[in-house]
Amino acid sequence: MPDSQPWQPDDHAADAAGPTSSPDTADPAGNGLVLCGARLTDGRVVDVRLGGGRIEAVGTAGSLTASGPRLDLRGYLLLPAPADPHAHSDTALTAGGTGPDAPGPVSHRPEDIRRRATEAALLQLGHGATALRSHVRIGDVQGLASLEAVLQARHSLRGLADLTTVAVPRLLTGVAGADNLAMLRDAVKMGADAVGGCPDLDPDPAGYAEAVLEVAAEQGCPVDLHTDGDDPARLGRLAAMAGGLRPGVSLGPCAGLSRLPPQAAGRAADQLAAAGVTVICLPQGGCCGVEDRGTAPVRLLRSAGVRVAAGSGALRDVANPVGRGDPLEAAYLLASQHGLPATEAYEAVSSAARAATGLPGVRVEAGFPAELLAVRGDQLPGALSLAYSRIVVHRGRVVARTSAVREYCESETVVALDLPRQGRPDSGPCGGP
Repeated sequence: MPDSQPWQPDDHAADAAGPTSSPDTADPAGNGLVLCGARLTDGRVVDVRLGGGRIEAVGTAGSLTASGPRLDLRGYLLLPAPADPHAHSDTALTAGGTGPDAPGPVSHRPEDIRRRATEAALLQLGHGATALRSHVRIGDVQGLASLEAVLQARHSLRGLADLTTVAVPRLLTGVAGADNLAMLRDAVKMGADAVGGCPDLDPDPAGYAEAVLEVAAEQGCPVDLHTDGDDPARLGRLAAMAGGLRPGVSLGPCAGLSRLPPQAAGRAADQLAAAGVTVICLPQGGCCGVEDRGTAPVRLLRSAGVRVAAGSGALRDVANPVGRGDPLEAAYLLASQHGLPATEAYEAVSSAARAATGLPGVRVEAGFPAELLAVRGDQLPGALSLAYSRIVVHRGRVVARTSAVREYCESETVVALDLPRQGRPDSGPCGGP
């Protein structure tokens, strides 16, 4: 995989800025991992003990002295791990296979889709996303092959990240959609976690949405639909149909709401809030099936009481050849471009994203799932701005680490100003160098 390398437990030279522990934190004696000296967003510096995939205890720094593996997180901000509620694993990393200078058409062989889906998930895991929901196309000539390949990738990622899938047919109404409707039911039986698609591309958008909601009600699964949201009447009908459906309905990216007159957008937001619909925006760009760029009016939606989560959308495919799939970048854009406070922006990619995908909430408190992200820094705004070094914890185990070292050449200015450098911390009780 060109953008990722396997971790070498004894290769500390590659991380001159971070802790000196291997991501493999399993302890033969069964003792949980202790994260030492991490700073929380409220300013406290704490030790955190993990065990059994959950947070066992949180105490002041130096207070958790149980034996077992320890990881020095001095200089890091400890956060609930983000999740990506809107990815496209089957088309990820295909931008290099399109265009006049491409070596050939994009391969749709199941083994290639599985490889791309796995690599894309690992890239996003390195950014901190320990859970992803991927929209996967079904129907046409591929049938269920792409879904099967992504489900195989999900199996291979167990223990590293949680990957769930949304089955996405192109058409569902009329004669052309009959086969796809049957295939959508088969996709759920095969293992798809949710049903969705893009009503805007069907000749009968309302009929498409009604068919998806009917299958979801039959199968007891969530709904996650692509829509631009630029037609307030259509959006209102969709909200009315979705109201009360359990386990829930999500819409995205809804960028068209930003182009509506303020009164029309406000009424649509009120309807979505009343129906309990979650809006998943895509601050980093669009995705396949949605041509218009832009982002949903997150402040308007939040003020109306709509739960707003943020996803990545396209990851280096034809819809966004430079997509990064980085939830912290999505939070940064919500803060810098849409005026959300840093805490609310990060909430959109963490707690709101997890809720949108049916995952339990995470807080850095005892009893919560040990899904954590450590980012070098001491405050959340700075971490969103310069989130270079990251340590990712999934189910109580360090599963990924990304490191960066910032150095300046020797000069009188550097010495006089005492500019910060990212170097190893002094040795301490948690095993510095």
